Amino acid sequence: MTTTPVAPAVPRGLAGVVVTDTALGDVRGREGFYHYRQYSAIELAQTRSFEDVWYLMLHGELPDRTEAADFAARTASLRTLPADVTGALPAIARASAVPGPLAGLRTALSLLGASADFRPVYDIDAGRRREDGLAVCAAVPTILTALHRLGRGLEPVAPRADLPHAANYLYMLTGSEPGPEQVRAIEQYLVSTVDHGFNASTFTARVVASTGADLAACLVAAVGALSGPLHGGAPSRALDTLDAIGTPDRIDGWIREQVLSGRRIMGFGHPVYRTEDPRSRMLKSIAQGFGGPLVDFAVEVEAQVEAILAELKPGRELHTNVEFYAGVVMELCGLPRAMFTPTFCAARMIGWSANILEQAEDSKIIRPAARYVGATPPQPVPAP
Repeated sequence: MTTTPVAPAVPRGLAGVVVTDTALGDVRGREGFYHYRQYSAIELAQTRSFEDVWYLMLHGELPDRTEAADFAARTASLRTLPADVTGALPAIARASAVPGPLAGLRTALSLLGASADFRPVYDIDAGRRREDGLAVCAAVPTILTALHRLGRGLEPVAPRADLPHAANYLYMLTGSEPGPEQVRAIEQYLVSTVDHGFNASTFTARVVASTGADLAACLVAAVGALSGPLHGGAPSRALDTLDAIGTPDRIDGWIREQVLSGRRIMGFGHPVYRTEDPRSRMLKSIAQGFGGPLVDFAVEVEAQVEAILAELKPGRELHTNVEFYAGVVMELCGLPRAMFTPTFCAARMIGWSANILEQAEDSKIIRPAARYVGATPPQPVPAP
């Protein structure tokens, strides 16, 4: 008699399960630290440009000045969309008017991949994969800002090759050249969210890449994972929390009611960090550099929420995550809330693409097992 091997038990959601090796970065949750390649991600955000970090993720090292200038020029030249993609954007914007630009991006990415003749990563070499990744990552900000503006009855703003990545993004979004303080704040946010371990969307991208699919297909899948409110949809919801509280005297009562009712406080807690999220710490500092009533209120809410959570959930380390102060910073920089998660997506495209390229070097398909818990088979099929 043969027996079927029993698959080992794993934590729900694969929490903490190592599924592959990577040279792209890691999150050390107990330390409150994460890195891209060999460098602290926060130090990179504080000292380097978005383009430099993009180069690092693709090539494994930071560029020198000549390489940085060449790479910035190369990626800037790829911002203009193919004509058939541009022509389809009004219809995509109309169809995705309610869910917003992130939903429209899925359709536009599929069209971009088909228009650019993206081939399965299994069938092309590393150089072609890298070129496909550059083309998509450069085009996504153009797509997202165009969909946002079209959805509001405005004409898209064409990209400018003379502006750095973050400045061009804000320019395409608003139609006005942004100030240096806003540009640098958004650039630091973008750098800090390029990659972050094997989160749901990154893992999804790698699963699809393991099938040998084309890069656009991998990225569409990642965007689908990101669209869930438990993953990338919290920056605007964190600000909604501040709006719902309204005034400092309502903080205690509102938070206690949420916690005791079992509802989640958006912008607090993280599945990996057991201490303060380093991204939140950096973004809080950026927000405080702007100052103003919104920042003061956010800081007060943070302090009271952490105190209440410590009282009601003793023994658990619950702090602000990246979304809490990300929403504050983006609001201060003039981004509409509908573009908070799309902006996160525009940055994470770099990390997804790097992960797809790394996964494409391994021809083993990702194919886990599930434990069947239904009715005992085989049972007789009843007569109709």
